[in-house]
Amino acid sequence: MPDSPTSANRGGVRIARGASPWLLPTVATAALSLTRARKSGRWAAVAVPTTALAAGMLWFFRDPEREIAEGRVISPADGVVQSIMPWKDGRTRVAIFMSPLNVHVNRAPLAGTVTSVEHIPGGFVPAFNKESENNERVVWHFDTELGDIEMVQIAGAVARRIVPYLPQGTKVEQGERIGLIRFGSRVDIYLPEGIDVAVEVGQATTAGVTRIDRS
Repeated sequence: MPDSPTSANRGGVRIARGASPWLLPTVATAALSLTRARKSGRWAAVAVPTTALAAGMLWFFRDPEREIAEGRVISPADGVVQSIMPWKDGRTRVAIFMSPLNVHVNRAPLAGTVTSVEHIPGGFVPAFNKESENNERVVWHFDTELGDIEMVQIAGAVARRIVPYLPQGTKVEQGERIGLIRFGSRVDIYLPEGIDVAVEVGQATTAGVTRIDRS
């Protein structure tokens, strides 16, 4: 599947793929209210919040181009490192919390091949809670030069839709767009045993730019 976002208008505002079900009705309502506001004060009162909501949606679903950084493992998500936890099998889990203000398009942490994309139903508690590990999620596995890399997109209290862009078997480049989580959420990446973590809890990350591993 091509790695290209859609365009919101002729001005070239780049919008994430998978945003249409939320964005189009909001923009259409704002446009209608603005048109009718010229003749009706009642519609003018409606136009203000609907236009503000449409602008917020356009901002939320933005999908900026990125100059992909060098490094073995780069951040799959914009956000803040929520936790760094050694796992039972020797791997290290790095959890990145994404607030509604972050770009919510996720990117491949390494180049490789998508070996599986599994949707797992679950709850919708806030993504910063420990219980969010049982939330709705999509589990990715990539066959890379470091072996199998697991990445998990986790829905939050508001984010109830995860949109994978790529099917199993797809070859990806490092930093390529792989999916979207709508609204506040979390992304976990599991680093293989022997790979040191370069980020710290509380550190801001940028998808495709922040290096996760240390040489």
